[in-house]
Amino acid sequence: MLVGGPGQFAVAACETVHWLQKNVASTNNMAAVLLNSLDSGDQLALNENIQTVCIDEIVGRRMARLHGLTVTGSIGVLLRAWRAGYNIMMRDALDRMRNSGIWLSARVVNFALAQAGEHPEIQST
Repeated sequence: MLVGGPGQFAVAACETVHWLQKNVASTNNMAAVLLNSLDSGDQLALNENIQTVCIDEIVGRRMARLHGLTVTGSIGVLLRAWRAGYNIMMRDALDRMRNSGIWLSARVVNFALAQAGEHPEIQST
């Protein structure tokens, strides 16, 4: 997350939570295809045998799964925090993500809202 700089979306919030494991060291003792397909955080997960990683990019998800990692995305992290009892208004969190330029499909938004017990958005046809 820090590759884009400390002012990027959600960096400050992620740095303050205690339930999210954060690692900063990385070694690049892996195949070139992995170095070119995974970002530094994903590379670290493989190097350190971290079992669950948060990846939103399709290529990174595929590569992580091919190497035996369990993958979740931003929405999965939000839902996990919500289930753990953190005071998260899912619709507000999703709106902040979208307002920050993060694209979320209607299917993913409605799934997250339903899981959090909030009314799904109405889709126009």
